[in-house]
Amino acid sequence: MTRDPSSRERARQWRCRRGAALLTAGGLLLGAAGCGEGHSDGGGTGSGKVKIGLVTKTETNPYFVTLREAAAAAATKNDARLIALAGRFDGDNEGQVAAMESLMSSGVKGILITPSNGTGLLSTIAEARRQGIAVIALDSTTEPPSATDATYATDNVKAGRLQGAYLRAALAGRPPKVIMLDGTDDSTVSKQRHEGFLQGFGITNDSPAILGQANTNGERNPAQAATENLLERTSDINTVYTINEPVAGGASAAMAARGLTQKVTIGSIDGGCDGVRDVRSGKYAATVMQFPVRMATRGVDSVVEYAKNGKKPHGLSDTGTVLITDKPVDGLASQDTDWGLKHCWG
Repeated sequence: MTRDPSSRERARQWRCRRGAALLTAGGLLLGAAGCGEGHSDGGGTGSGKVKIGLVTKTETNPYFVTLREAAAAAATKNDARLIALAGRFDGDNEGQVAAMESLMSSGVKGILITPSNGTGLLSTIAEARRQGIAVIALDSTTEPPSATDATYATDNVKAGRLQGAYLRAALAGRPPKVIMLDGTDDSTVSKQRHEGFLQGFGITNDSPAILGQANTNGERNPAQAATENLLERTSDINTVYTINEPVAGGASAAMAARGLTQKVTIGSIDGGCDGVRDVRSGKYAATVMQFPVRMATRGVDSVVEYAKNGKKPHGLSDTGTVLITDKPVDGLASQDTDWGLKHCWG
């Protein structure tokens, strides 16, 4: 099918404007990827290598840096070529749509996508699949999950549930006084982890135990500012839910500035090596480890397999979660930070 020229030009201009990173088996090339690049049919390159696209939510979050590096390593192992693009921020649906359009015009065989919004990419994903491109969701599911060929991701509801169950047990019967630090309103992962936390902690959104809530874009500095603002209302809290480790770091800094470190228990989700070290040092009590390297490796391997024999992957695969803490609680399986530092990412 001939692509709409305006769509193709929009994708080309986006590539030039973003100065996207091009990851290949030969290494990391920085620049305006594909600004003068011709089209390649069938997902191959002039050298016969399979071309695979990766679209992450952001470029700088350590979690997505690890995922990108793992995908690059898997591409090198498979003698394939990886083109890595990203949204400008978590929740940049428009940027992810433009990135997918760019990859489709580049002739990739498959696209690995970490969707910021579960429904915002559905029409673009459908068009890619109609063109014969395998589309695999990593880290986050689409809504419905069947919109992609396959999903390799953390069960984010389960991750939130683990954090919630741990933080509730850590209270040891004390009345809960909670603040919740989420990502963004339209983020599927943010919603799933939030809901999982409520389930694990045993409360609902309208519970009087929740003394404050804020969105943080999943970033440290906004999280610290949001926590400081919430503490202006009340410092009588004992529990902090955080969507990820950068947010936990911001919350911890705000608590330390108020002298509340020993009074408040903070939990998180990610399992990066910096996060595990933060648990060990006492900045927060626990984190739920996830496994981005597994996601990226399986995604790349699946596209290469599809290029070889035409067999697309299918279904939803949970890539695992493990609670990491040096302060275990009864009835909840966990690993300590020694184990965590052997299995962490980043």
